[in-house]
Amino acid sequence: MSTRSPLPGPTAWICALALLALSVPGAQLLAQSGPSPYRTVDDWAKLPNGRQMGAVGKVTTDPDGDHIWAVIRCDAGGDRFGTECLDSDLDPVVKFDLDGKVVESFGGGMFIWPHGIDVDSDGNVWVTDAVATANIPAGDERGHQVIKFSPTGVVLIRLGTPGVAGSGPNSFDSPSDVVVAPNGTVFIADGHNNVGNNRVKKYSSSGEFIMSWGQTGYAPGEFRALHAIDMDANGRIFVGDRSNNRIQIFDQQGNHLITWTQFGRPSGISFDGNGQIFVADSESDDIQNPGWEMGIRIGNVQTGWVTDFIIYQWGDPRETAGNGAEFVAVDRHGNMYGGEPRPRKLQKYVRVR
Repeated sequence: MSTRSPLPGPTAWICALALLALSVPGAQLLAQSGPSPYRTVDDWAKLPNGRQMGAVGKVTTDPDGDHIWAVIRCDAGGDRFGTECLDSDLDPVVKFDLDGKVVESFGGGMFIWPHGIDVDSDGNVWVTDAVATANIPAGDERGHQVIKFSPTGVVLIRLGTPGVAGSGPNSFDSPSDVVVAPNGTVFIADGHNNVGNNRVKKYSSSGEFIMSWGQTGYAPGEFRALHAIDMDANGRIFVGDRSNNRIQIFDQQGNHLITWTQFGRPSGISFDGNGQIFVADSESDDIQNPGWEMGIRIGNVQTGWVTDFIIYQWGDPRETAGNGAEFVAVDRHGNMYGGEPRPRKLQKYVRVR
């Protein structure tokens, strides 16, 4: 008669994995979930005057809870990438009501590749231009900037040297994203490329440089393509360190708190008012993040536990150019909005359970 112990049953394996999760930082955060709690709403966004939807950049919610802001890049046809607003006067900064109707737009002719957006507590709109230096025509004074607008499009502040990349305190190199704290302090993800500044820059509400942190690399506090930045209700700064396939979390003085790898290859980060984090992953594939799938992961902002995964069903891991939602926002009803550059969609997801 065999004296071997029987193999552990499913319950034993689950308990063992749970113990491992509690003992290894970040390991407990890899859970996936069942069916999606959302359904898509096709053709939600309605652009006026027959305008066709261009590549959608970042999306964010207005402080009033009843409107969605989005970066809509200008050129709606062909395979043009990185210069969609170079020779267009179409407004790339667009405000929608919750029915998908445009109620405000501005910024025409001011950007080459508008990318990140945030709205501060006063309703002012901050937008980044992440165009690469190689895509700026000689003498063109656009790009490498972050611009603050009033709610109706009046320019209030310009940060950066127009059309010129730099590494100084008042310069940027393809800034990807921006987030504004409730007290008006501004944090900017500088920049979009694997090599470059790769730092977070902090400014006062009036645009005065305060500090920066980070450099190119793989260690904690180092980055390779800061693609997203946002802030949770506790004031922690979440950075989508995309080419390192991780989120890094900091306090507002730049001290590294923790690194999360369970949200895939993060392109966009957002939070709701119920303690949840939403992370858009448009680039996990067989080359850049093998073994992971594209989609939107939802988790608990305190523990990092992933509770839901909305897979991008048209994704192909052999495609390395990115697809699906690159950015994500959540309205006060819990509905999501995905900014999809390649499919050229501002996709609404309605929560159904």
